[in-house]
Amino acid sequence: MKHSISPHKFRHFLFTWMKKQGIDDALIQPYSGHESRQSLEIYSKLSIGEAQESYENIINKFPI
Repeated sequence: MKHSISPHKFRHFLFTWMKKQGIDDALIQPYSGHESRQSLEIYSKLSIGEAQESYENIINKFPI
């Protein structure tokens, strides 16, 4: 199965991965091309969304 990846998708993957690794926005920003650190919030939100999904998967395994 072949997957194509666009430069845009790769950028999203890379910056999301960097955020997950705990790399500070001040270090990511120069490579992202974003004018402000606030523009990097999208990558944090993606990580939070994934964390929420993981939490829900785990919590649903416990009988209540």
